[in-house]
Amino acid sequence: MLRAAASAAAAGALVSGCDRQRSANSAATAARAADGPSPQGTGRPAPARHPAARPPTRAPGLPPEIDHGPRNGHAVALTFHGRGDPGLAKALLGEAERAGARVTVLAVGDWLDEQPAMARRVLDGGHELGNHTMHHRNICALPADAAYAEIRQCADRLQKLTGSIGSWFRPSQTRRATGQVIQLARRAGYPHVLSYDVDSLDANDPGAPAVQRTVLDGIRPGSVVSLHLGHAGTVAALPPILDGLRRRGLRAVTTTELVT
Repeated sequence: MLRAAASAAAAGALVSGCDRQRSANSAATAARAADGPSPQGTGRPAPARHPAARPPTRAPGLPPEIDHGPRNGHAVALTFHGRGDPGLAKALLGEAERAGARVTVLAVGDWLDEQPAMARRVLDGGHELGNHTMHHRNICALPADAAYAEIRQCADRLQKLTGSIGSWFRPSQTRRATGQVIQLARRAGYPHVLSYDVDSLDANDPGAPAVQRTVLDGIRPGSVVSLHLGHAGTVAALPPILDGLRRRGLRAVTTTELVT
């Protein structure tokens, strides 16, 4: 009886992905039955399945540059410039996930070069990933060839890491794109440029209470909010921001969910 109970417990551990001992043949059999056939019949557990990266979002009827979603709904999009301390980025994503919120991260390409695992971390949390240029230069002031390189190089990083160039493109160092940048983004594969209607001003590090106040004072149904990874005040401000949204009957969703 004791051996049977131990085998059942081990099998349950394997099914949940927590077993590391692999000591019971019956447990391995149960795991294979639960997870399906092993790769190439080797008997090893099947590889973990990761959420697929979304292709660029196409929203028919919406303009080439989008700064908000429907005003008659109950959703908003919290969007984050993707750069900075990965520890703070992971802490912020964890806060969002604990509250059941989903966000959009617009990653800078040179950050992805330094922190390639962050691309998958964003997607594995159920969030959305996009392109915020390669080096975060003032893209609207660049010649066309240089501006296109900023977009294309970051798209290539995203493609290599996730299998997609990302759901959105957001221009760097500007709230509004020029016509040239919109055309270059379309050439790179992005039907829309993503702007925003609420600027949290968190990049200035005014402290969590100020970030919270700025966001909640400006937000309304359909808003797209600009925030930043890599700032401790933003991490601290996120839980009260999400609480404030909940009290108003609003929920934080990915930008694609907001506009489609």
